[in-house]
Amino acid sequence: MLLEVLLPSRVFLQATEVTRIVAETPAGAFGLLPRRRDCVTALEPGILTYETASGGETFIAVDAGVLVKCGPTVRACVRRALAGGDLADLREAVEREFRSLDEAARSQRAVLAKLESGLVSRLAGLRHG
Repeated sequence: MLLEVLLPSRVFLQATEVTRIVAETPAGAFGLLPRRRDCVTALEPGILTYETASGGETFIAVDAGVLVKCGPTVRACVRRALAGGDLADLREAVEREFRSLDEAARSQRAVLAKLESGLVSRLAGLRHG
């Protein structure tokens, strides 16, 4: 099989000769083998595992998305993804990524709060002026 992991801005991964894929869906773990029928499923945030004949098992932490199998091609379209060969290293990378996203979100909320308070002050000045 050919596995493609697509992000909104780029192709994250293209792997050929994939022999097995396991993904997390709202209904639980979902396995794909080369001769499985075509299908579409939603993906939950979690670990997508794939195995190739030559490279062994590889793990990808993925955000929510959609997985489509059509013939020998499997495409996973997700918002964010991080790859790793070792689950412990992948966990640390995901934690670092979430921390940086949390800091960015906090910064955005602070800027929005300043904008809102400025807007309210100006509207109050217009009302009384």
